[in-house]
Amino acid sequence: MLDNLFANLPPLGTEEEAFATLLAEPGLTVQRIVSTGQSSPDGFWYDQPDAEWVLLISGEARLRFEDETEARRLQPGAFVDIAAGRRHRVEWTAPDTPTIWLAIHRAGR
Repeated sequence: MLDNLFANLPPLGTEEEAFATLLAEPGLTVQRIVSTGQSSPDGFWYDQPDAEWVLLISGEARLRFEDETEARRLQPGAFVDIAAGRRHRVEWTAPDTPTIWLAIHRAGR
């Protein structure tokens, strides 16, 4: 059981992002996501059936929405509320420091 957002971080250069579920109940899931340089594959867009609120805890990322011309630069403390079905992708995450996201998924919103 993870009891600290900064515990058990994957090493830099890890091939896959690390996902840890912190809380799950009907209609709500809270996850810690750790990126170490990963980004969405070329041409791939997330198109999720549930809304997602994300907070960047540490590191840096660029998040792009299909309906916006420029990616948003996220730094620690930045948060975004992503409506269900709003297509988005991770353009870039910092390769030299862990990028830690707190993601709250809300069903049916």
